[in-house]
Amino acid sequence: MKVVFMGTPAFAVPALNALISQHEVLAVCTQPDRPAGRGHKLQPSPIKEAALAHNLPILQPKTLRLSESKEIREELKSFGADIFIVAAYGLLLPKGILNMPPKGCINIHASLLPKYRGASPIHSAILNGDRETGITIMHMDIGLDTGDMILQKKIAISPDDNLQSLHDKMAQLGSEAILEALSQIENKTAQRIPQNEQEATHAPLIKKSDGIINWNNPSEKIINQTRALNPWPGCFTTHNDQPLKIWCKESSFAENTKSPGTVLSTTKNLIIKTADGCVSITEIQALGKKRMPCADFLRGYKIQIGDVFS
Repeated sequence: MKVVFMGTPAFAVPALNALISQHEVLAVCTQPDRPAGRGHKLQPSPIKEAALAHNLPILQPKTLRLSESKEIREELKSFGADIFIVAAYGLLLPKGILNMPPKGCINIHASLLPKYRGASPIHSAILNGDRETGITIMHMDIGLDTGDMILQKKIAISPDDNLQSLHDKMAQLGSEAILEALSQIENKTAQRIPQNEQEATHAPLIKKSDGIINWNNPSEKIINQTRALNPWPGCFTTHNDQPLKIWCKESSFAENTKSPGTVLSTTKNLIIKTADGCVSITEIQALGKKRMPCADFLRGYKIQIGDVFS
């Protein structure tokens, strides 16, 4: 099948590589290069780098709005693709582009729709303590992840999974699911399963402020937060007005009557009181410093039992 692929981050790379291996990818559409790093030099997206490695034509429009994208639309149409495949592209496709390819536009979405429509479905699954998630292959329409579904593939979420590990598993699962869906489309066996609007939930874009720890939350919620926001934006607390980035796990330390945020122990790891128990901080990173084991951090930074994190 002749394909135009639209995607931007690392999540989309396995899908692109899978499509290249079994279909004719005519071109790739990805976000413009963005400044990154301390020098703020323009950096290509992971999908652009993958496309360059395969010598594919690359389009990088700033917008797909009708009033500003006439040339891009004409170029997309000129490829004569059968289908457009989208994976975490980052721009909404207007109706004129959705209707362009004969077999439509198909999206690889990282949740079991209609749950977690939106920008951060992998984060949301971990934040909410879900035991499983999955990939949905769906027909695109003008709504945000509202189109009819073709198929879903489920995957278990391990208690040890963080954002990065689950992301990598989901990216691979997405590459397998899109090949299966395209086979069904070619064989004319693909389903169109409407989503249940009553079950729809939204996964909003993650902000740095989402990483602020509230010690009045239960231990499980705090641990899920540190898993879901690792590696970015990370989770932060404050000690003596100094922000500290932390990583933590469940603790078996006996509960007591101290207020949430209180330091209960400084032996090896920091044990901090939560709303319903406590957690063990295993690693810490001070502003401008390297991430290090909690025990090493405590050799050079004074934290005492009874101190309160905020």
